[in-house]
Amino acid sequence: MSSSSEKPGGTPDSGQAPTGHPDSGLSYVPVGWLIFVVAWSVYGLASAWWLTGNSGLPDRIFYFLLGGLAVDIITILWGLYLLGLAFGRSARFPRHFIIWQVTTIVWVLARLAYVLAVPDFVFSARSLLIGGAEIAIGLLCIYLLRRGSCVEGVYARQQAEAPSVFVSIVAALLGIILGAVIGAVGGFLAGSVIADVAEVSCFEGGCGYFAAFIGLAGLVVGAIAGGILAVLLVHRRRREPAA
Repeated sequence: MSSSSEKPGGTPDSGQAPTGHPDSGLSYVPVGWLIFVVAWSVYGLASAWWLTGNSGLPDRIFYFLLGGLAVDIITILWGLYLLGLAFGRSARFPRHFIIWQVTTIVWVLARLAYVLAVPDFVFSARSLLIGGAEIAIGLLCIYLLRRGSCVEGVYARQQAEAPSVFVSIVAALLGIILGAVIGAVGGFLAGSVIADVAEVSCFEGGCGYFAAFIGLAGLVVGAIAGGILAVLLVHRRRREPAA
């Protein structure tokens, strides 16, 4: 006879993935896709500094780009929260991820429709292919995390007490800011050293641009790493073992 807290085959009550359904590594696909989307959003924010000045763009394009930056910020914060759930093997991750992914697909469709409808944009088959790839990968991740799938069973650890969304967002913001600063400074210094060692030409500021590029890369990597680490620490400290 099994106790009420232990069920045959392993269930969320036992804190283990159900047996009989091998993972085969598919559980990493949604998490890997989530990390990529967050990283791409951070890069989009870091490379959009020129919008703060007089860009000279038509209003319909300018405000569309600003809206995209707002979506990037939401994606980063929401994505870091989901990564905290994923790395904590929380049973809430599949459902929350599907909600995020459906929202993201709706945004991609709206973005493509706007670009095709506004004459200020030039038609690009490349943008359609990228948007189609985003939707296809998103649908694949939703399929992998569907109810009853072997991948869903991997995220089956019940939490007695998990940090709230607000706490996770605050931690993510602090981690992003601190990580971005450390990454940017470290990347710029590393770029300067590499430029000196590799004797990169300083003609028309070439060595400075090289160091700035390495600094930008360090900013992106530092922001992502800092956000993920902050969310993980919050989830680990606030989580209490289930009785």
